[in-house]
Amino acid sequence: MKNLKIGEKLTRIPLIQGGMGVGISLGRLAGAVAKEGGVGIISTAQIGYREPDFDADPAEANLRAIESEMKKARSISPDGIIGYNVMTALKEHAAHVKAAVRAGADIIISGAGLPTDLPALTEGSNTKIAPIVSTDKSANVILKYWDRKYKRTADLVVIEGPQAGGHLGFKKEELSEYTPETYGEEIQRIIRTVKKYGEKYGVEIPVVVAGGIYDSSDVKRVMDLGADGVQVATRFVTTEECDADIRYKEAYIHASEKDIAIVKSPVGMPGRAIINPLMKRVADGEKIPHSPCHRCLAKCSPADIPYCITDGLINAVKGNIDEGLLFCGAKAWKAQKIDTVREAVQELFA
Repeated sequence: MKNLKIGEKLTRIPLIQGGMGVGISLGRLAGAVAKEGGVGIISTAQIGYREPDFDADPAEANLRAIESEMKKARSISPDGIIGYNVMTALKEHAAHVKAAVRAGADIIISGAGLPTDLPALTEGSNTKIAPIVSTDKSANVILKYWDRKYKRTADLVVIEGPQAGGHLGFKKEELSEYTPETYGEEIQRIIRTVKKYGEKYGVEIPVVVAGGIYDSSDVKRVMDLGADGVQVATRFVTTEECDADIRYKEAYIHASEKDIAIVKSPVGMPGRAIINPLMKRVADGEKIPHSPCHRCLAKCSPADIPYCITDGLINAVKGNIDEGLLFCGAKAWKAQKIDTVREAVQELFA
């Protein structure tokens, strides 16, 4: 694996730390990963949840926190590579992208839908852009769209597989159809598609694989498929530098493999999470009362949802584990202890 070139900067290890909202990957974690030579990623999803005016004006609170969390990350790693994950599904997607550019993002990674307008929103800046894709079809769609509309291509592509945490880019039935072998073939198809666009523009577009990357054997597996690097999220939750409450981290450590399941998010998308009292109540058909709308996801009708994803994720990051939505990757059960980002990086690239 060769190091990733992001603008004028080069990683020391071909690693991107995956963006995790709400509040799981903020400035402290992103800065620590960047300091170790990887790419640190801050998630903008309800990033301002700790701001005093979050309930009254979540949009403004989030924009303020986008800037302050970058300052925090830069204080830890002044010269490291630091960017943002901005979900396409967010109501304030465009505003978040523009705020991330203003804050000095080296790169913006965007998924949870196809980020069709990302080139326009970052035009004229030095910020690099990377779509998240899950299938060769989605890779073709977004790269063809950017090629035709903007006469440009991606600076990097993240392939997020079926073992990832949080919202997934697959229908529920597709998740059971993919095996490691068949998805490995899908990864290679995507790599070929990306290479085709790289050749058209005379550039090398790094392809980074995410989902189920937990240790060095996982890194080697995707390296053998032809990936240029890995994006890792779940592995960094149980580090000292992760921005979540200790009880959230301990939930990973205490979880067994059978505690992790595919759940339905309030907006109908499948996601992977630890089954807890909240998820059991939802599975039983109970409608959970929620706070006034914090305007997070574009396709959400507050009157119809079974529970509020913002409430669930904020409860989780604050350590209210029974009432929280505990998103996680398929291998979260492997967590045994709290360690440091440095130790996690050394383990991944042993």
